[in-house]
Parts: sequence; C-alpha cells; structure tokens
Amino acid sequence: MKKYIKFLMTGGLLILSIGCKKNLDLINKNAYTYDTYFTTDAAVNQAVVATYAGLLHTGLWAREWYYTFDLLGYDAKNNQPLVGDLLQLAQYNFGADQNQVGQTWAALYQIIARANVVIDRAQTSWKPATPAETTDQTQYIAEAKLLRAYAYFQLVNLYGRVPLRTKFIQQPTPAEINLARSPVADVWAFIEQDLKDAEAGLPLTYSSDNYGRATQGVAVALLGKSYLYEKKWALAQTELAKLTKAPFSYSLAPVYNDLFDDPNQDNTTKNPETIFQVMNQQWTDWGIGNQYYLFGGQETWGGKATHSGRAQEYGFNDWNNTLVTTTAVKAFTYPNPQNPSVNYVDPRAAFTFYGDAASGGQTEYCQQCAPPKPGVSPVIAYPYATKGYAWLKYEYYNKMASFGGPQSGINGQVIRYADVLLMLAESYIQQGNTGAEPLALINQVRSRPSVKATLYTSLGSQANAMSILMRERQLELTGEQSRYFDLIRWGIAKQTINAERKIEDGTQPFQDKNILLPIPLAEKNSNSAIAKDVSGDWN
Repeated sequence: MKKYIKFLMTGGLLILSIGCKKNLDLINKNAYTYDTYFTTDAAVNQAVVATYAGLLHTGLWAREWYYTFDLLGYDAKNNQPLVGDLLQLAQYNFGADQNQVGQTWAALYQIIARANVVIDRAQTSWKPATPAETTDQTQYIAEAKLLRAYAYFQLVNLYGRVPLRTKFIQQPTPAEINLARSPVADVWAFIEQDLKDAEAGLPLTYSSDNYGRATQGVAVALLGKSYLYEKKWALAQTELAKLTKAPFSYSLAPVYNDLFDDPNQDNTTKNPETIFQVMNQQWTDWGIGNQYYLFGGQETWGGKATHSGRAQEYGFNDWNNTLVTTTAVKAFTYPNPQNPSVNYVDPRAAFTFYGDAASGGQTEYCQQCAPPKPGVSPVIAYPYATKGYAWLKYEYYNKMASFGGPQSGINGQVIRYADVLLMLAESYIQQGNTGAEPLALINQVRSRPSVKATLYTSLGSQANAMSILMRERQLELTGEQSRYFDLIRWGIAKQTINAERKIEDGTQPFQDKNILLPIPLAEKNSNSAIAKDVSGDWN
C-alpha cells in the first residue's frame, strides 16, 4: 500500500474524471478510458488505495476534522492565535458557507465517489485470472464498501438526511446529479448492509507491506458503533463483543501515550489497541509534497503531502492555536471510585495535557530530547501553566522541544480497542444491565498498566452507571473528536455545552439548529433538489 500512496492525487483525479468524454475527431488509442484502465489487479488496487487517500485530505484527518470536533465538542478552545473560520467554529458562529463544513462534506463524498468506482469496475471491468486475484477482488470490494460506509456514517450523523449515492454513473442524468436527500433510516440501512458485506469480505490481517488497510475487525467495530448510534443496544452488544475474543486479538496498549506520540507505527511496531488509524507517515514516502498544503495551499506551495498539522498547530511551543478547556481539565478530578468523600485525580490527565501538578497534568517535557551537553538532563519544566492547559495528546514534545513546521506523522486513531470496550459497556448499561459485565469492561480500560486508575467496585443504578460511562468516555477519548458525537447522540449537547461555556467564558452559543451541521452552500448551489429542501439557510 505504501508504494502506491505517492500516486494518490493523480490516481484519484483519474478515478473522478476518467468517465468524462469529449467528441473528438481523432481518438488516442493509447489513452486510458474508464472501460480500459481498471482491468488488472494492480489498477483496481490503486483505485482502492486512492479511496483511502480521501482520509488524508483537507476536510478530514489532514486538518479540518480535529479542529472542527475538538472545538464543537468543547475539548478544545481557541487560544489568541486562532482566527478566521476556525474561530467561528470555536464560537458556534458559522453558517452554510463555513469552510470546514463544506470541506468535510466534499471529502466524504469524494471517498464515496471513489468507492463506487472500485465496486463497479472490480465487478465489471476486471476479470480475475487466478484464484489469488479472485481473493483480491473480494477484498477490494469489501474495502470500498467499508470506506463508503465510514463516509456515510459521518454524513448521517453530521447532516442528517443526505443524498444516497450508491453507484458510479458514468454519464449521469440531471435527475441523478440533482439527487434528493434520503431519509435517515435509509442511510443507516445502507451503512449496515455495506458493513455486513465488508465484514464477510475483509481479511483478519494483512502482510506487513499492507499494514493499515481495513481488516474484518474494522467492519465489526464500525457496525457495532452504528448499532449503538441507532440505539439498537442488543445488536451493538452482539457485534462489539466479537472483538473481545478469538479470532480477534486486540488488547490495550501497555503505555497509553504510545498511541499518540509515535510517528513510526509501521508494520514493525504494530499497536495491539489500534483497530483503524490514519497512517500519516507510513502510508507514503515521508516528505512527498509540501507540508503547508493543508492550509488551502497554492500550486507554488507544492503537491499534496500525507501528514497532519495537528501537532504543530496545537503545540504549546509552536503555534499554540488551541488550549484544552478548563472544563475538560476539571473532569479529570472527581470523587474517588472507592471513597467518594474525597477527590481523585485521574492518572490519564498526565497523558492528555500539560498543566500544573494540582490538575494532574504533565509538568515536564523533553524527557527523550538530546541532552544540551554531556551529563545534563534534557528534561524541561512546562513553563506556561499559568497561561492555560496545553495539549500533550497527539504531540511529541517528549522527543523534541519544538517541531519547526506543520508536519506530523503521528497516526490519527479512528477506532481503538478502549473505545470499543466502552461502547460495549454502554450497550449493556442502556439495556439496564449495570452488573459485572459493564463494570469489568470499564475497569479494564482504567487498569491499563501505564494508567492504573482506581477501579470501581460497582456502577449502581442505571442513571449512575451512565454518568460513570459518560465520564469514562470523556476522559479516555479527550481530544479524539469523540465528545461532540457522544453529546449529540445522547441528546444532551445543548444543555451540556451551554452550561460549560457559561461558566468558562460567559457564553451560551449552542442553538437548537446546531444539532446538525448546515448543508454546505456549495452543495445547495450545485444541487437544485437540496436547494429546494433546505429552509432557513441551515438544514
């Protein structure tokens, strides 16, 4: 997979444009066409890899994804350097012309378009010649369906009713171009079927040169998550429980921050907790493209590169655009699970943010930097505790004092095993089971060797168990773009965020309309069916 990523942009453009035909007097018989290109295993494989590439582009994990949902979920707040459209996100002051909202919509539909090409051509244009190619054909189609389901999962949660584009159409009619939005239930049904197909067609593992591709475990995890979001608790429990036993072998990473500070998680350093990740560095030849491309770059800036700008942009010793909210920091201090009369500081604080000792945050950095001179410790005290709490997660200040550019190879965790364990615990609790099963799952996450948080002895009532579960998800997944989606699906986003913001900055910015993102203006301008369907310039 790695050797093909360098061709993602040209390959991706080919996929999206190869169907366009012009009436010319002369036909270049050496030119590729939609009918002649996707006829080999290698060509279809490149199309699959180009579908993964959408995850690395603007609108998703290159930049917009972490800003949008860290800010909207109030894990992050704007620091003084944050300006423009990103500041609008932090203030909930945006509309249908918001840049990030539009880029995310476009990037997700780009993945869908590429996936549709793979599914179509793998079944019609390419005729496998060997049993090995037949196996590859099944895998490629399953990967495309998994990625398509991922895109629709995000779309239905963010925008509600969306156009359901289920196949590639080489010469679409006006009606197919101006496709109306489908009911939410239909989108969920399509997601479920794609994931069931993917689960049946994906392998458990890959060879080392294909590390990072979606496995059967990814399909199981995303299907279980889909059931959870749909409030199909029993189905979610059944699906997610599969990942806790053979043939799957996931386990929690012994060192918590290994998930978030290692840019070299390649095929030689697999992390047993990762189920699916965006491999910013290992999916490419590091250094391809210009590191500034993700800021909406120009041609003179160079080509696309596969990395994230998060470490640089969030980094306290670099651009320092965002801080961890005081609300998020305070969540790490709560009644001791075994002695509620005294406060307890959760050990995960020291893996999540820099701050003062009282908060539990990390107070030093450069633990692994080169020493300034022989015999002198490289460790530096965090100097900005009085100015706010800074991000440690997804940074590598333990390894270097400053980064020198917006180029980070730290992988983006899309789904990891701790998340699955907590979702499984929730599926039990939502069905009224607050006993041994969910208690063991929550305690399993808390007892990670590098964390060793005090364990709960019981979860109590269903309401109390849900409060514990909600806090566990907040602490475990801070800065992983999870809280916004959790608050929305639990139906408590407006009351929670407004209460937190009122205390911290005196505002109550969340409005009823913010339950969904606005349909992007560009989509309304290009799709007359959606333009007719949207009232109030929102959704």
